[in-house]
Amino acid sequence: MISKTIQNRRAVYPAQYNTKPISKEEIQHLLEAANWAPTHKKTEPWRFKIFHSETARKKLADFLGKTYQEITENPSEFKRKKVQQKPMQSACVIAICLQRDPKESVPEWEEIAATAIAVQNMWLTAHELKIGAYWSSPALKDHLHKLTDFKEGERCLGFFYMGKYDQKLSEGKRKTSIDEKTIWI
Repeated sequence: MISKTIQNRRAVYPAQYNTKPISKEEIQHLLEAANWAPTHKKTEPWRFKIFHSETARKKLADFLGKTYQEITENPSEFKRKKVQQKPMQSACVIAICLQRDPKESVPEWEEIAATAIAVQNMWLTAHELKIGAYWSSPALKDHLHKLTDFKEGERCLGFFYMGKYDQKLSEGKRKTSIDEKTIWI
């Protein structure tokens, strides 16, 4: 049942990933799920840049480490190493991008929301495949266009780190019930 998948999905971080690979078929399955997100006026604004091979992840890792050094006023060596390590701890990193409708036929927030739903579709599918994932939105995302081509009106919203994991995930909790967040009219 989908409600159990929603309740059991968790953020799983690169330090928790094992060394098992994620196949191209599994990634394609996640991307197909993403493509079924709802989208106003069918703008389908989600775009993904896949860093799957070790070479591609190393290229991303080096870029993130170098960019962190360049844009940070007082860079920390510890933080630089941590930023650079995440892609190498992951079996795949997907840059989550948004392609703004050139006609601006819908408000930008709707295209951001549609892209976020596409990522949620990927995340739920990943959970069912025992692939851990989490969405990170560091300031470094705003520089990705220096590493890979972006079309006019396209920008990066974050990185979706993924890897397989062995441990049992913690039980989900909410601070307040839905009743505390709901007013029936």
